[in-house]
Amino acid sequence: MNVMTPIVRDPNAEKFDTKRLLEHAEQQAVDRRYEDFMIVDVDSHHYETGSYKTIFQYIEDPVIRDQFVHTKGQTLMLRSTGGFQEMAGRITRYEHRGTEQAPGETRHRDIGVTLKWMDALGVDVACLFPTPMLGLGLNPIIEVEAQYARAYNRWLTEHILAEEKRIVSMLYLPMNDPVAALKMVEDFSGRQGVVGFLVTTVRYKPLHDNAYMKLYRALEERGLPLAFHAATNWGDQSMHITNRFIASHALGFTWFNIVHMTNWVVNGIPERFPGLKSVWIESGLAWVPFLMQRLDNEYMMRSSEAPSLKRKPSDYMREMFYTSQPMEMIGNRTMLEETFKMVNAETQLVYASDYPHWDMDLPSTIYDLPFLSLQAKKNILGENARKLFKLDTILSPEKKARLKERVAAA
Repeated sequence: MNVMTPIVRDPNAEKFDTKRLLEHAEQQAVDRRYEDFMIVDVDSHHYETGSYKTIFQYIEDPVIRDQFVHTKGQTLMLRSTGGFQEMAGRITRYEHRGTEQAPGETRHRDIGVTLKWMDALGVDVACLFPTPMLGLGLNPIIEVEAQYARAYNRWLTEHILAEEKRIVSMLYLPMNDPVAALKMVEDFSGRQGVVGFLVTTVRYKPLHDNAYMKLYRALEERGLPLAFHAATNWGDQSMHITNRFIASHALGFTWFNIVHMTNWVVNGIPERFPGLKSVWIESGLAWVPFLMQRLDNEYMMRSSEAPSLKRKPSDYMREMFYTSQPMEMIGNRTMLEETFKMVNAETQLVYASDYPHWDMDLPSTIYDLPFLSLQAKKNILGENARKLFKLDTILSPEKKARLKERVAAA
């Protein structure tokens, strides 16, 4: 099977080159001496649209495969946010990303393109997620989610993760089909670069349902974390009354994680599976103290409705992991510092860029916080994720070269 994507040269390639667009980020990496420690990006995005033709061939059901091929996936891949993430053309980088190629790269184009932005940001290891398929949980045809998720995971592990150790992923789980989700864990655990599994929280099936208990046990037994990746659904009844994407984005990316977190805790999943680590992605941090206080208050008055809990809800939440992006409250450092304390940031917060989205955060978003010690910065930027995912200590070739130059000069 041909895994290389044909490259169509873009006349604007130099203008929109990743290295050029991220030159200030690259300078930050040099100035702040990121070569002194490992940086792990726990949430970066892969636009699988450029490899659809190859991915579709991995769909096992021939009828569904033909439907994807002939419709180019457009009628089957329901996307809740449409093109609004792309800022209606105001971020010109988006429309040119599909034609970029790293010079001299002989492996799949997506490897070279990913390494290019990673090196510019100073990131050593990136956890890569798909993008359009994050809305796949809304698809009313259960087989479509299960079939496409398996096809994408096969393609990603065979052609990207197996070829580059600096790129890892928590693989997408088709949660509308608990049996298929469990089989995904059984079949893909242990493959190179698979560091956990992922649930997209824009879905309407309760994740505390008994149908998922075998899945959670399988993850716990394998020591693999379960991530909950937020998104929004403008078609949701509560979101539908908003008339601007800014409102749907601000509320949706927190709301869907809030709902599933509440069910996760109140129904005692952390108590039932104490060894299962959970990661809450791309919903920021501002909602976490609110939910801690709200659930604790309710629990103290109605603890009989959560009989499986042995501690307050906030106690369980402080043991979970959270990604840093988007970093809210930058203008109010006092509130941000208190939020960091409430989530045990020094051990439970992991850095995420959300590259290449318009609201991405550079590593300096963490590194420049004055209330963090140097060790806390190193923990959040890489060490916490390294331990969580059981990663080898890896520094990018560029960072190794800079470190070698400094040692030689000294």
